[in-house]
Amino acid sequence: MTVNKHPKMLAPKIGLGCMNMSHAYGKPVAEDEAIKSLNAALDMGYQHFDTATLYGAGKNELLVGKALMHRRDEFFLASKCGMSIENGKKLINGRPEHLRKQCEDSLKRLGTDHIDLYYLHRKDANVPIEESVGALGELIKEGKIGGIGLSEVSAETLQKAYKEHPIAALQSEYSLWTRNPEIAALKACEELNVTFVAFSPLARGFLSGAITSTEDLIQGDIRNNMPRFDAENYPKNLSLLSAFSDIANHAGCTPAQLALAWLFHQSDDIVAIPGTRFVDHMEDNLGSTAIQLNESTLQSLDELINQNTVSGPRYNQAQQTEIDTEEF
Repeated sequence: MTVNKHPKMLAPKIGLGCMNMSHAYGKPVAEDEAIKSLNAALDMGYQHFDTATLYGAGKNELLVGKALMHRRDEFFLASKCGMSIENGKKLINGRPEHLRKQCEDSLKRLGTDHIDLYYLHRKDANVPIEESVGALGELIKEGKIGGIGLSEVSAETLQKAYKEHPIAALQSEYSLWTRNPEIAALKACEELNVTFVAFSPLARGFLSGAITSTEDLIQGDIRNNMPRFDAENYPKNLSLLSAFSDIANHAGCTPAQLALAWLFHQSDDIVAIPGTRFVDHMEDNLGSTAIQLNESTLQSLDELINQNTVSGPRYNQAQQTEIDTEEF
């Protein structure tokens, strides 16, 4: 798997987000179990694995490296820079010298000499996007990365960045319950021939139907700090799931498959990277690529779950300051 010189990213419709093996949701997975799961994903057909410097403060890249680098020619590798955990605190730094060091550190942790797609994880408000992207362009010339990605940025920022260097992919949250990319990002990607990569396509587990109560979330789970999962909003959001499950049953698929199939029907140039630590969930998600939904089903889904029917913003105020995406 490679990135085209024309910067179009070539990858299957679905990849695996590796974050929750080490970071953010629940407890980190035991290393031996995580290694088995990652290899099982590769065996069943996943060819695109997504990690980042941030995840587990580098531990996720170490895990992916240990698990998969002996099979390096079998998959497409994506990682991210510009956001990290240093001295126990999250740091956003898009300065060229910092991005270069992070790339070199990522290559060492991953145990490879080349990352197929390297994202700027967050736009640094103190650094012009052209400077950050220019630095990543130098890494392409040196053969350390294959293509440049941007994460959680607006259409305007994408367009500015593209003038500095072609962008292979834009990654942002996109699902039935997070429609922000529909404001401008999807159109900008189409115009620039940039692949759109959707993270949290299952709405951070919500659309899988597995989270029936937020009391089950352990301390440290990032959803505890997200407004849609708080005591006021989550009961309202849960009320949407019964009808959603009914639509899935009628379509002959699981709720998770329905959510992913809806996403794939939005554009031919969308790649989803649902994250899971469970092999059976990986198999279930992979099956979504074969599901076809009719117009009536798509319309029902659009009317049921959208920016007007979901209760609460996706991020709290502190998290919102870190992103550059359009808002309704």
